[in-house]
Amino acid sequence: MKVKFLPAYLLTFVNVLGFSILMPILPFVVKDYGAPEWMYGLLLTCYSAFQFIGAPYLGALSDAIGRKPVLIISQAGTLLSWFVFVIALLLPNVPVLGLALPLWIVMLSRILDGITGGNSSVTNAYISDITTRDEKSYIFGYLGGIAGIGMIIGPGLGGLSASTSLGFFGTMFVAIFISSITLISLFAWLNESLPHDKRRERKKQTILNTLFIPKRVKEVQPSYVIKVLFTVKFFFTTMMAFYIGTIALYLIDTFGFNEKELGLFLLIVGVFLAFNQAVLSKLFVKQFGEYKTLLIGLSFAALGLFSITITNNLWLFVSFYYIMNLGLSLCFPMFNALISQNADPKKQGEIMGISESINSFTMALFPVVAATLYGMIGYHLYHFVSILPVTAFILALIGARKMKTKKPDFDQASE
Repeated sequence: MKVKFLPAYLLTFVNVLGFSILMPILPFVVKDYGAPEWMYGLLLTCYSAFQFIGAPYLGALSDAIGRKPVLIISQAGTLLSWFVFVIALLLPNVPVLGLALPLWIVMLSRILDGITGGNSSVTNAYISDITTRDEKSYIFGYLGGIAGIGMIIGPGLGGLSASTSLGFFGTMFVAIFISSITLISLFAWLNESLPHDKRRERKKQTILNTLFIPKRVKEVQPSYVIKVLFTVKFFFTTMMAFYIGTIALYLIDTFGFNEKELGLFLLIVGVFLAFNQAVLSKLFVKQFGEYKTLLIGLSFAALGLFSITITNNLWLFVSFYYIMNLGLSLCFPMFNALISQNADPKKQGEIMGISESINSFTMALFPVVAATLYGMIGYHLYHFVSILPVTAFILALIGARKMKTKKPDFDQASE
């Protein structure tokens, strides 16, 4: 492994870790301070919402002043956010505007981490600067794999470290250690990749343009195929936002998991997810092609999401959960593959950026809604949420039929 890529690998890992390491402990933090379940969703939403807002600004800033200073500042902000979280845990449990004071400071920590954690666009730009055309194909693949590892390791680290005698402080110390190593590596190994003669004046980016995705879609004038995929992806990622915003709560309510048990369960789920994406998804694509694999994935996701609500037997639950897990594993890589295959090469970056914005937008908006509704109707929420992948499946199926007449070469691209 080349040392020049190490900072980008670490940044990708830490950015994902900032979200995933807290998944098994945030429900217990919220519960310990006597807050309602919607507060858990709000804390998830704060991170994603400010990441969504911060990403385009950090990217534009790096074009103007260089990649290294922006990456260092953003990573320092992430490290600072963990110290703010520690301060929150040390504060007295006194009510402020209806919530415990520590929870307000935890929220501040998540906002700070979200803004500075939106440096993925800068990381990708750095990699683009320093890689050859041949290197890009596998380096970006590695980054995706490292992000997957972060989603696997994060919940396990969070749950196990919180189950020690240090409690939640144990999780914070692990996060601080990893962030510190990353920041040191940026100073030691990161060389500026954008020379002064290639920098450009900062373009003013309004918040409205950032938030209003339909306007950005209209500006790039995508093909019918891309429009269908964007629409299908919106319904799928909305389902994911509801799932992520409530699954920890549902597991705690159904099986009485503590921090350690919840972290281990999510760790095992992550291993399944990685295996399914790395191995089984390729077998499905080889047999059925990308588009049919996406349709299969959506149907499995809907079936699994509904089925996990019909049993409280752990082993039967795991069987149903695996069906859902496999469905998610088939969908994740297919969206990127199909969008990349069918995008105008001259607009590839913009279109992929919009695709990522759909992810960020749904994760910024829906977790708090999901946690609020879960607090009201419990597991019945999943009966309604399972309609989302069904809707996505129907739209994708209708779109596929129209594509045969609108885009004759689509079948070749997706077979």
